[in-house]
Formats: sequence, structure tokens, C-alpha cells
Amino acid sequence: MTSTLQTPRNLPTDYLERVYAGVLGKLVGVYMGRPFEGWTHQRILAELGHIHYYVNDKLKEPLVVTDDDVSGTFQFIRALEEHGVSDDITSEDIGQTWLNTVIENRTIFWWGGRGVSTEHTAFLNLKSGLPAPWSGSSLTNGKTVSEQIGAQIFIDGWALVSPGAPVQAAKMARAAGSVSHDGESVYAAQLWAAMEAEAFLSRDINYLLDIGLSVIPEDSLVARVVGEVREWCKVDGDWLKTRERIEAIYGYDKFHGVCHVIPNHAIMVMTVIYAGHDFDEAMHIVNTCGWDTDCNAGNVGCLVAVMLGLAAFERKYDWRGPLADRALLSTAEVGYSINNAARIAIDIANMGRQLAGHGRIQPPKDGAHVKQEFDEDGNSGLAIHIQNLRTPTTPVEVSTPVFGSSEELKMTLYEFVGSPLLYPGQTVCAKFRSTIPSGAAKIGLRLQVFGESDSTRILDGTSTTALSSTLQSITWTIPDVMDGRPIHRVGLCIQPTTGPVNGIVWLDSLRWDGAPRMIFRRPSSPSLTRGQAWHRSWINGMSKLHTDMDSHSFILSHDTGEGIAMYGTKEWTDYRVSVPKLKVNLGAPVGVAIRVQGLNRYYALPLTNTNSGGRRVALVKAKDEDRITLASVPFEWALDGEYDFALEAQGARIRGRINGVDITASDDQYLGGGVGLVVTEGAICVDCVGISPCGPR
Repeated sequence: MTSTLQTPRNLPTDYLERVYAGVLGKLVGVYMGRPFEGWTHQRILAELGHIHYYVNDKLKEPLVVTDDDVSGTFQFIRALEEHGVSDDITSEDIGQTWLNTVIENRTIFWWGGRGVSTEHTAFLNLKSGLPAPWSGSSLTNGKTVSEQIGAQIFIDGWALVSPGAPVQAAKMARAAGSVSHDGESVYAAQLWAAMEAEAFLSRDINYLLDIGLSVIPEDSLVARVVGEVREWCKVDGDWLKTRERIEAIYGYDKFHGVCHVIPNHAIMVMTVIYAGHDFDEAMHIVNTCGWDTDCNAGNVGCLVAVMLGLAAFERKYDWRGPLADRALLSTAEVGYSINNAARIAIDIANMGRQLAGHGRIQPPKDGAHVKQEFDEDGNSGLAIHIQNLRTPTTPVEVSTPVFGSSEELKMTLYEFVGSPLLYPGQTVCAKFRSTIPSGAAKIGLRLQVFGESDSTRILDGTSTTALSSTLQSITWTIPDVMDGRPIHRVGLCIQPTTGPVNGIVWLDSLRWDGAPRMIFRRPSSPSLTRGQAWHRSWINGMSKLHTDMDSHSFILSHDTGEGIAMYGTKEWTDYRVSVPKLKVNLGAPVGVAIRVQGLNRYYALPLTNTNSGGRRVALVKAKDEDRITLASVPFEWALDGEYDFALEAQGARIRGRINGVDITASDDQYLGGGVGLVVTEGAICVDCVGISPCGPR
């Protein structure tokens, strides 16, 4: 699909900045409200008092966590990338994106059980073959399940791709919300999406509410609640009084289910009426009110930030500093779990530009993973101030995460699922300049790598002492010396050679490119297997992934249907994967995959059985529920056998080899992605997985 627009629609001149502000507003709100989600107003006042700022430290909670509100919001909008950027995207399309990126009982959602968790219920419907919107219909699931809050939670992305187009935003929010919800829940989602979309053009809250009401039925409960809250606010002039009215008439006790949309929607509407032009106060009100605080604060934060732009965060409180642009997504889309607000904003803005009939923009600085713009004096880069640095044993280190920390890997309610962003064989390049005198300090690239029991160890790369006030660069191709352990952080290390050292280093950009060159196997030290990181670097879409058995690095088992374990990022394009001596315990098809983009999008080299009883090896394209055979040749294989697999992709050419038998095909739908191991109702044993650049054509 492509956009149905015939002529380009005008976009705000600051569209990308406003999208970025909206993403930040969503993240701030969710992470602010997350530690006391579900608390009543009374409990909040008794234990925390009025909420004006982050309280995660007080409650001994990390600030940036995996959370359904963040993961669903910024993952489901990716349906536009998977199925075509069009305002005609359907609930069925978005449901397919669910099946591609949601791992049952592990990613994105609260898995509270069928009939309790609305999203869990809808996912089981989709998995059983019931397509959206029937998967979320009240006729299928009943009103109690279908009118919980989830449709409203996840709608911000649809508004952010629809600047000044509230009808379009509501249309797509309805398609997305109907995958799992129905009725009043979907109306609330449509109303809020329309308001956010129009907030790119207007700061009049009453006008925005009118726009929201124009896209939902006049006789809906949501419309009635909005009207009543508006009147109460006029009469009360005090949000605490209005909150009491909401609790008395539309409180949780008036609705069935664990988290109904109506009470929370009423709180959100009240908040923007009283504090729509003050981000700080909006966060105070919506969080102090209680109930579903992270959901409500996330939606309110996004709307207010879109309306005010980055100025929303420039009042009393430092919202952005502790956040540091970070976002964690729990998703099976390879390379999208470790994320940040800038990357998400660019992705969303490009979808919005295409919907409006414009071309995509290139990420700044050629898509560098870390990029900094000009400071107030016109100096380009992140300013690293060095003061009185005297000893090489206590250097200054500035780094960015490329994989979850040991604490993040242990998160349980919304499990961290993802692969690293950086691998051995890839080339890292840092561009910087400095006022430090040449020869006075050494600036080099540094990795933090997971070690024994998930402690970290340091690996230093290329460095220079020839410092200059003009832009210079250092590069380093990372060696495969980590024994299967993932990289945690990458950045710069600054050490004095003569002390003391004073000055500024401006980091302009930090990037990495190329295909990995590495062998992944279980670490040789037995103590390393007690940690989390090395095997958690695989996205596990299997029933079981055993890593503690002596016979093989890991044994993968899947009970029903097809399972896949994935590793890597979408930035991997032309490369080769080899898996020697893969042992087939049980099941078919089983094999190796390449350019994997999720559970249901990849190319694979599987061993298969035919309906007539013959055995073959094939090249297969997984596209949502379909498994399309691109090429196939006879190949006699047997259970308990061991087979040497190799599969490579170069441009549109896909080539596989198994035990000396070659098979080739051509397809260009997936141009990048990670590697995978596929098992269908059985198990395989794997000793190692090798990844390397392709050879000459």
C-alpha cells in the first residue's frame, strides 16, 4: 500500500521537532507514572504526597524500564513499515504486526489471562486464526474485556503520523484499537488521537476537545463524560474538586474489569482542561489523581508536548536529563528494543511525511547511532568538559548502551527481550574535536563487555594523542575476542598522558557499520553460564531454549506450531550465516533463517517433508501467516542426523547450502535483518552460529 493522497499536504515547518517532543512527552509520562501504577489518589497522598517529579528513586525503582505503554505505542505503528504507508491500513494488517512482534507470555503486554487481560485475550484470538477486528470485538469477548483502557494507551503513534489531520488519525486509531478493543475504548482512542493530531496546529484545548468529539458518536458514553467534565471544570475551578466528582460518578467501582477506560479518560480530559499549557502541572495533576497513572500521564504528556514543542520541558523541572533520551521496547522486531526518542521520532516523522505525500528525510549525520548538534556557541557536538584530569587510572568515559544492563535483563513484569546493536566484526567510527593540547591526553574507543556472572570488563580499541580543534576521527573494527559475550556499552575514553589536563572534547558522532564477523557459542568458562547476558542476547520465540546442558551450546524446543530464536539487527544487510552440525532431534520444518525481521518475516533454509512423504531442502520466505517456497530440491534427511547449514543474502540473491547441496533464489522484499533458528513442533541442537560478510558475487 502507498498513501492514498493525490497531492502533498502541508506539514508544520517544525514537524520533526514536534514529533520528537511528543515522543519525549510519552516517555516522561509513562516513566513518571510507572512506579505507582494502579494506586488510588488517597494512597498516593498518604505515601508520596503530591507528585511533582519522578519518584522512582524514592520507591527504589529504575526510571527507564520495559513497559507495555511504551512498547505497544512505538511498535504497533511499525505496521505502516511492514504493510505499506497508507491511511487505509486495516485492523487485519495491524493484527499481523502483533503476530510478528509479540512473543506469547513474554513481550509487550500484561499477560493476565484470557478474559482478564484484553490484549492477552485478543492475541490468543489472533493466534487461533480469528482475524482483527473480530479478535477484539465485544461480540467475541464481551464488553467487560473489550472496553478496558488499552486502545487508548497505544494511539499516540497514529496521531504523530497525522499532523493537522485529525480524521486520518482517528481512522487509523480505530483500526489499531479494534485489534483488541471495541466500543467506548475505541471511541476514547479516536478522540484522543484526533486531539493530538490537531495539537500540531492549535493550542486551544476547548477547540481540540471539539475536534475529538467530532470523530465519535454523539450518544457515546465517552462524549457524555467529556461534556460533563468540561462543565465541572467551569464550576469547580479546582482540579481536586473535579477529581472527586469523577470518582463519585465514574470511579473504578462503577465498571467491571481491571482497568476500564472511562475513569481514566475522564482524568485525562480534566488534566488538559486545567493544565494543558503547563507540562509540569499536567504531570502533577494526572499522576496525583491515581488509577492508571503511567497510561494517563503518557497520553497527556504526548498531547501537551506536541502542542508546546520542546519548550514544554523547559520550565521548573529537568525532565530530559534523567531520561537521557532512552527508551526500552519489549519486542521481537530485531534491533528495535534498545532505542531512543530521537530514532523513534525520525522513524515516525518519515511515516508521517509519506502519508502526507512527501519524501523521507535522511537521519542526521548519515544515520550515526549517536549524533549531537550545535551548542549555543555554534560548536558541533556533545561537550565533554575535562577539568584537572591527572591520572590515567581514573579516566573520563562517555558511552551509550547497546544492550540491556544486568538490572534490565532481570526485569520480570514486562520482560526485556532484544539483541545487542553492536557486534564483533563491525567497524566503529567516532568523530570529535578538542581544545586539549595535542599529546596531553589519549582519546580512544572503549567497549564495556559482559563478563563472568554478568559483571562488565573493559576492551579498549583505537586511540590517538594527536588531538586537534578541527574535526578528526578514529575507527576500530571490533575483534571477535569476547567468547560469545555481548557488548554492553560503547563510547570514548579520555586519559591524560601528562597532567593535569583541562579542556573540552566535542563528540560530533559515533557510528558503526558493516556485517558482523563472529562465532556465537556458549562461553568457554563454566561460570559465565550462570549469568543472564550471553544467552539473553537471543530473542527467544521458542517454548524452551536450554543453555545449561553439556552436550551443546544450546538446545531449542518448540511445542506447537513454529518457533524461532533470533539474533541481530535490521541493519545487517549482505552477510552469511553458517551453522555446522545442526542436529535434528524431532520436527519439521527445521533450519536456519536470515534477514529476520520478526517472528513471521524472514528467509529460511529449512529441511521439510512433502505431503507425499518425500524429504527436501527449500528456500522459504515467511510473510506473515504464509510460508512461500522460493526454491526446493530433493534432500534425504533423517531425525537424529547432523547437517552443515550455510545461508547467505546479497542484494536480492539468496543462496543456501546444506551438506554440499546448493540452492538459490531471488527476492528483494527483506533487505536487512538478523539471523534465526527455526523449529516446528520439535527440537534441534546447535553448537555454534557463525556470521560473516558475504564473499564476492
